[in-house]
Amino acid sequence: MRPTGPPGEASGWRWPLSGSARPTRRFDPPPQRWLAGHRGVDVAARPGEKVVAAGPGIVGLAERVAGRGVVTISHSGGLRTTYLPVRALVRPGEVVAAGQVIGVVEEDAAAHCTAPCLHWGLLRGRLYLDPLLLFGRGQVRLLPRWPAR
Repeated sequence: MRPTGPPGEASGWRWPLSGSARPTRRFDPPPQRWLAGHRGVDVAARPGEKVVAAGPGIVGLAERVAGRGVVTISHSGGLRTTYLPVRALVRPGEVVAAGQVIGVVEEDAAAHCTAPCLHWGLLRGRLYLDPLLLFGRGQVRLLPRWPAR
């Protein structure tokens, strides 16, 4: 997989890491919401590397969940980004700017992947989306149109 662009592209969204962006595993949603799948993008990262907010918003969660540090940020338009495993440097309710450091990649970052990574997710409501869509890339899956009753 190739990098998809530099931080601060014209879209206004930023890469979630302060260093270069190299996705190591792409978004692979399950066919049904309750089944197993990969609901985000893994980006190669070094333990201790700075994690930045992909866009401006409000921190919703900054705590340990299932033994890993998780940060979520709510953005305009009903979008929410997720970052893990991250040692948070922000608190819930804090307003953050795009590119602001929100934490660092935890030391046990290889527990999720075969190599240290940041798992970066994007949601609209309860629907997981490919975070690369923020940069005009990524997978788009069209749903069937059902007739109105």
